[in-house]
Amino acid sequence: MVKPLSFKGDKKAKKRKRVDTEEKFGESSGSKSKEITVSKPEEDAPSVDDDSWVTAEASGDVIGPIIFVLPSEPPSCIACDTNGKVFASPLENIIENDPATAEPHDVRQVWVANRVAGTETFSFKGHHGKCLEANECSRYLSCDKYGILSASTEAVSPLESFNCIPTADTPGTFQIQTLRETFLTIKPSTSSKTTALPEVRGDGETITFNTTLRIRMQARFKPKLKANKEEKAREKISRKELEEAVGRRLEDDEVRKLKKARREGDYHEALLLIKVKNKHDKYS
Repeated sequence: MVKPLSFKGDKKAKKRKRVDTEEKFGESSGSKSKEITVSKPEEDAPSVDDDSWVTAEASGDVIGPIIFVLPSEPPSCIACDTNGKVFASPLENIIENDPATAEPHDVRQVWVANRVAGTETFSFKGHHGKCLEANECSRYLSCDKYGILSASTEAVSPLESFNCIPTADTPGTFQIQTLRETFLTIKPSTSSKTTALPEVRGDGETITFNTTLRIRMQARFKPKLKANKEEKAREKISRKELEEAVGRRLEDDEVRKLKKARREGDYHEALLLIKVKNKHDKYS
């Protein structure tokens, strides 16, 4: 399930963690270990826990909430309204017009990417309400035989299936290809206004600058960052858990050695050495 989106300016709750009282305050060996809850500063939290947005670098990255950043001036992205109309929407959360910094400011700009079961293609679920997981208000991006895009269908067919092909000479960008082998593209607006946004279509026949899109996604869904988060979680261990593994109370320097070994990947060897030392001390 995808949790509700948050945007820049939203207030975030401070993260909290549980710590061992003995480790935090150095209580005497005769006291029982207790747990208390303390505030954890936001800056100390793993970056993958927040709702920041990063650039998808490979097709395997594309999953969860995303935005399609268009190669337009001014910067824009693909959005859809409650009637299923697909259009270019101006980007407000962007630094110096750099597409690699773009984030959504409107929920209509967000699509939820998923693999189509049994294929290498993707579907992109639009958003017509407040809740991303509410199926009754979600529709899929679709491209008809004329290249007209819409988001009004509730099921995935070949019209709602797309290939995400990394652009060979422009890292961090993609060609979004329909199953008719045409590409999502932009066409200049016929309006005389300099700020006019382009038309978004699905009938690009060749790869050009206008078909080169950037996909921005939430960091917590990016496979590489998720793996780093899991690795960091494995590194964390309390004094109580270490003492249970050894079978006795530990000195401060022993705790430090075991935690360091856990970070560096030779935890079990260090644990065995301390256990062997424990047996030698017992029978000496």
